[in-house]
Amino acid sequence: MVEPADLRMTRIPLRHGAGQIPALGFGTLIADLAVTITATRDALEAGFRHFDCAERYGNEREVGTALQAGLAAGGIAREDIFVTTKLWNSNHRPEGVEPAFEASLERLGLKYLDLYLIHTPFAFQPGDDQDPRDQGGNVIYDRGVTLLDTWKALETLVDHGKCRAIGLSDISLNELKPIYASARIKPAVVQVESHPYLPETELLEFCKENGIVFLAFAPLGHGMKPGLLEDPVIAAIAARVGKTPAEVLLAWAVQRGTAVLTTPRSAARARENFDIAALPQDALDEINRIQTRQRLNQVVSTGVPGFIPKGG
Repeated sequence: MVEPADLRMTRIPLRHGAGQIPALGFGTLIADLAVTITATRDALEAGFRHFDCAERYGNEREVGTALQAGLAAGGIAREDIFVTTKLWNSNHRPEGVEPAFEASLERLGLKYLDLYLIHTPFAFQPGDDQDPRDQGGNVIYDRGVTLLDTWKALETLVDHGKCRAIGLSDISLNELKPIYASARIKPAVVQVESHPYLPETELLEFCKENGIVFLAFAPLGHGMKPGLLEDPVIAAIAARVGKTPAEVLLAWAVQRGTAVLTTPRSAARARENFDIAALPQDALDEINRIQTRQRLNQVVSTGVPGFIPKGG
């Protein structure tokens, strides 16, 4: 368990990469481009120093614009923030990896990335269509490339010095193990859906044993109602410790040794989500005893992110 004096400042060293990843991260999956800019700046002002992006979100340029303005206004150095983006499924062929990486870097307005993730372990038909479908509406997968092929291309990015660490997203333990075993540069981070309804305990233990940072998305249940924010156990703990349910859920995630992503869209929500404090052991135990099991996003089965509008 992680219990520093100030949970908000927790940083986790990357054993298989350079630097430290701030445990509290801001996820940039926001459909509205104008809101992307304001929310990113509000998150930076609230204290967030970890920003998680993706080619597939379609807003890297807006995130980059907000970060550049926010850094300048706040006198914050580039080295003080941690920026991640992700390789989309239609760019899995090795020859497509570096151009995709460079395009993301250009859109973000950065000279290097702290972390580059393979967005999902599924390769889609290569090309400009990010959501390729056949006439029946089924995803067109690319069977001519393996995940290890793609991984080796990411290793080359690290060799070239513009990428400080690499990892995987939306991956199961069974898919992760062979990549970890074969990799020359081991995955630094694995990003998956995780919350008290989906603790992913076995995957978390593998990550801890092998020096991989476990990064949880949808820690608040992605706003599903009724859901985690309305859970009676979470609500009772929140009332007892004088925090909001969101703050309780985020503190639980950090204290169990994971990094976590949240996507507040207003300045007030950004301040709330950053204002976490360590929970007492009895509260952690109560959360760990929650029996509900629910996966909110089936991307691990299809490669299609459930939180991104189809065709968006």
